[in-house]
Amino acid sequence: MGREFRVFRNYRLPYIDVKQEMPHLTELITIDEVNPFILHPDEFVLAVTLERVEVPADLVGRLDGKSSLGRLGLIVHSTAGFVDPGFKGRLTLELRNIANLPITLYFGMPVSQISFNGLTTPADEPYGNSKSGGSKYQGQEGPEPSRYYLNYRQALPARPHRPSRRRRPSQE
Repeated sequence: MGREFRVFRNYRLPYIDVKQEMPHLTELITIDEVNPFILHPDEFVLAVTLERVEVPADLVGRLDGKSSLGRLGLIVHSTAGFVDPGFKGRLTLELRNIANLPITLYFGMPVSQISFNGLTTPADEPYGNSKSGGSKYQGQEGPEPSRYYLNYRQALPARPHRPSRRRRPSQE
């Protein structure tokens, strides 16, 4: 577990619009070696691993939570357990407390584990080498907020102009 957490400040906005950048939705919190982060029941935060990973193009990673912490109600990732071939950076953890009591999270504490599987051939388009611009989190060092809105910033293809097919009334 790294030092940085991104806490959701849901009271600041009426809803989450996935097409818009929402810089005020979360706030970055940093902990030290002594004072833990307290994850309250049903709370969802982003955190970051202490370690930095670099996955070669011929491997894929799978991030999972530690079983002992899962038995206390700590969920380490909601959907982001897959680590793409070519990814470089610190991994963002999607932490949720499904227990009825708060859970203390300390800097440096083991909360997750990663396993790797070999690919039969290297990825054609490793993460970070994406021609499509889909590598939104390459090189991240902290718990980055969602950049899903960038999916909507792609230039849309120009629509060809077609003349109207309506006939104008003839003037006599």
